[in-house]
Amino acid sequence: MTNWQNRIREAVCTSLWLGYFPVAPGTVGSLPAVLIFVLIDLWASPQFQTALIGLAFIVSCIVSILLGKWAEGHWNKKDPRCFVLDEYAGFFVTVLLFRVPSLVLTAVWTFVATRLFDIIKPWPASKMESLPHGWGILTDDLVASLYAAAFLHVLAWCFPILFGQ
Repeated sequence: MTNWQNRIREAVCTSLWLGYFPVAPGTVGSLPAVLIFVLIDLWASPQFQTALIGLAFIVSCIVSILLGKWAEGHWNKKDPRCFVLDEYAGFFVTVLLFRVPSLVLTAVWTFVATRLFDIIKPWPASKMESLPHGWGILTDDLVASLYAAAFLHVLAWCFPILFGQ
């Protein structure tokens, strides 16, 4: 494999090197996913928004799985911290499962909850990391995002004012 191919893979895996941020690389590296969501919400008509977010989710999953084995070999580590494509997929899951009428409140709450549950990784999310290569990198984030969406639904039910309702 040539050096430029490795650099392209590295750029994709690290969200254009944001995953190298010294503090909270997963949080910083996943900010472009929020931007993608906001652009979809502002640009696409309501009937296409969910489809486009779903497409972004599918693409981020496929690329995470395809590059997972390469990333683990490249950084010589299981689920390298700088690999942040899985954070995109996790964020898109949360947004697909929880939205409120306010774009700002949806973006902020889903981002915070997704990052929180990805960091604490409640069981069985923590067990998913043991899966091989890209699957282990990805599925722990997806399970954590299911917890995030459920948490947001409960929070919105208990405290609707927090969500502008």
